[in-house]
Parts: sequence; structure tokens; C-alpha cells
Amino acid sequence: MELDDLIIKFSDTAENQRKAIFSTLFIAGNKLQTLFDNHIPELSLKQFMLLSVVRQSKEKLTFTELGNLLGCSRQNIKKIAEVLEKKGFVTIQQSSYDTRAFGICPTQKAEDYFQNDFLEYQKELKYLFEVYTEEEIKTLFILLSRLYQGIDHLENKVEKEKTAEIKH
Repeated sequence: MELDDLIIKFSDTAENQRKAIFSTLFIAGNKLQTLFDNHIPELSLKQFMLLSVVRQSKEKLTFTELGNLLGCSRQNIKKIAEVLEKKGFVTIQQSSYDTRAFGICPTQKAEDYFQNDFLEYQKELKYLFEVYTEEEIKTLFILLSRLYQGIDHLENKVEKEKTAEIKH
């Protein structure tokens, strides 16, 4: 079965379109991760994303806060941070306001990476989106931003169901 066949098969109803959108998000994420993991030397896509968020943050975020931002567990952030620390991109430091919490600080190597090596990947990121018009980029940005609202909505539902099960 070809991708075009799947698109036609799932375009007939809103229910099928929802299924196709969900599948597309999963497949696109996997394809992008594989593409960038095989292409970016020294960093996996997950390491790169964590390093990007740490670098862009105005304050030092804890592993838990970073996990919430990136949609993964505190333990996953810790594992990725430890690898980045071994590679010299970050230091892991205890939080000054909570001795149980740890944060991540970028090193000079991280800054050098973003000032030099990353420029090549910015070109590829631009290439990825060359198939869209500026209006389509704007629409896609708005719709993906709204997707976070849908995810929050689903998380709240799941949390309420867990709470109801505990009470019974």
C-alpha cells in the first residue's frame, strides 16, 4: 500500500481523518527522528531538542519542568542530560531553591555548536518547509499550536478518570 492510497482511504469521514492525523503525527515524528539521528553528528534529535530548550530558557529549569515541556518523563530527561554532560554540552547542577531538584546549564561547547554546526541544520529545516507557502506555514503553526490544547484536554480527562478510580 502506498501513502497516496492511505490518504484517499482515510479522507472520506471526519472519524477517519482524525485517525489519519494521529497516525501521521506518530509516523512523521519517527521519520524526522530517524532522518536527523542519522544525519546530525554527535547529537541525537532528542539530545538536540533538550539542548535547544535549555539554551532558550531564561531560567534554569528542573528535569521535571523540562520533561513537561518536552513531553517525556523526568527520568528520560535525566538520561539525556547525563549523555549531554558526558559529551561536554551541559553541566548538571543542583537547584538553588530545591535541593532535591536538578537543572541543566549549557556549556561553551553548546554555544559553539549553535553558533557553528547548527547553521547547517537550520538550512535543512528551511528545506523541509520549502514545500509550503507562507500562508500554509502560518496555518500549520496555528493548528499545531491548537493540538497542544487537545493534548491538555485529553490529559485532563485521563487524570480525572484516574482520580475517580482511586476514590472508588
